[in-house]
Amino acid sequence: MTPPAPPQPHPKAGARRLYGRAKGHPLTARQQDLVDRLGPSMAWPDEGVINPADLLPGCQDHVLEIGFGAAEHLIGQAQRSPGAGFVGIEPFLNGVAKALAGIEDHGLANVRVKRADAREEMERMPDGAFARIFLLFPDPWPKSRHAKRRFVQADTARQLARLLQPGGRLRVATDVRAYADHALPILMETPGLAWRADGPGSWRQNPADHIITRYQSKRLGDIAPVFMEFERV
Repeated sequence: MTPPAPPQPHPKAGARRLYGRAKGHPLTARQQDLVDRLGPSMAWPDEGVINPADLLPGCQDHVLEIGFGAAEHLIGQAQRSPGAGFVGIEPFLNGVAKALAGIEDHGLANVRVKRADAREEMERMPDGAFARIFLLFPDPWPKSRHAKRRFVQADTARQLARLLQPGGRLRVATDVRAYADHALPILMETPGLAWRADGPGSWRQNPADHIITRYQSKRLGDIAPVFMEFERV
């Protein structure tokens, strides 16, 4: 008689579901090597407090990029600002592999990356941990019935505000009207965040320090890119 299968643990009450793909095309041999060899040293433990100052000591400021995709913006910003420490979180394995390639190719010592759900990682970070936070072209989930899957929600907006130091800046960019219409009211209503816009040019033009990625260049959205800049007050 076949013994019964052991009982499976029930999901934790209120556990989040991470929507979307976690892996795309098979990794190249080099990408797999980077994930196996370099990935563990670039990440951080799954439990306990995550203090960017401990991950990247000696850096003047710390910057968080959520969902860095192919890592072009993350790596470019880290090259441009070697005195700042950059923390990247991305659930997509292929994106993490590309970030690791950029770190190795450019000899960057001011970047740490991890494949994870940013919502859970943010909860383990201390108040005022970052001078800058980037959320660039997140998955729009454009259908209204999928709105709950979008990264910007009331709870995540409060976390973003909490993680910024006074005077720190949050940049959210999208090229999908439904996402802009969804995210902007939430962010404007979040205590501690002030929208820094003085006219259409403030959100319709690429910011001076922005790095245009291949994704942005493809113009896949239904509107020109919108850049929503907020300051922690």
